Amino acid sequence: MNSPVSDQITKKSGSNLALAFILLPPEKRAAMTALYAYCRQVDDIADEDSVPVESRAAELQRWREETRSACEGREPTLPVLRELRPFIELYRLPFRLFDELIAGVEMDLVSVRYPDPAALEKYCYHVASVVGLLSIEIFGYRNPGCRAYADALGKALQLTNILRDVGNDAQRGRIYLPLSDLKEYGVTEEEVLQGRGSERFQALAREIDRRARACFAQARQLLPPEDRESMMTAELMGAVYWELLMKLEREGFPVLGPKPARLSRAHKIRMVLGSWCRWKLGLGVAAYGG
Repeated sequence: MNSPVSDQITKKSGSNLALAFILLPPEKRAAMTALYAYCRQVDDIADEDSVPVESRAAELQRWREETRSACEGREPTLPVLRELRPFIELYRLPFRLFDELIAGVEMDLVSVRYPDPAALEKYCYHVASVVGLLSIEIFGYRNPGCRAYADALGKALQLTNILRDVGNDAQRGRIYLPLSDLKEYGVTEEEVLQGRGSERFQALAREIDRRARACFAQARQLLPPEDRESMMTAELMGAVYWELLMKLEREGFPVLGPKPARLSRAHKIRMVLGSWCRWKLGLGVAAYGG
């Protein structure tokens, strides 16, 4: 199936996630490309700070209604949804999950503060775990336990993103680090917003790192053995983000600046090739959570 709009959005993003799609067969690759483009566009609506909040909220509601139409078999008007609709039908992707994703993105329309780790975990579920739950329907799985795996891996990836993007988010007035953690480690909101590092912030960063590591370890443990092959792409995503987390650790969490740390494209391509070789040799793909 040809998805020109989704292909263009996905290629332009340069996402760590999109690179992993290369390991999928053509039909599933097209489906994941369309799903990624959908998620990217919904997220971009919420992130467009130059547009009034009321307008962004209305646009997200439009996407919710169009998505409902697509899930109920009607033809949507939005180009990305028109490309995604055949895959919604083929893989029986439920509207409930898309609705939860949009609800998570809507959280970013207000002043972004989370009082405690539980509140942040709820956000991570909506914007990341839900994407994982949609993705595994496309990948295919036999054991329902795969859903718990997708939930844990999604939270691991999102916590890694949150830690990497502290400075970038702060420039937009956003602080995803739980306020209870800031208080516990003696870090003020002003210090985060102004990018002022300290030993106290380093201790806080190590705590977020510890939680991300725990989610990676949980995902590795929860993946059912019979679904390891079908989850190869998800495992590669996990490996890429794990390597990013290790990079942050090695460099002492340089996350308060405006430019987030990244893995080079060459590095990511080597990881894709290495994972493919491990899979072909029967060694599995997972290279995270150890």
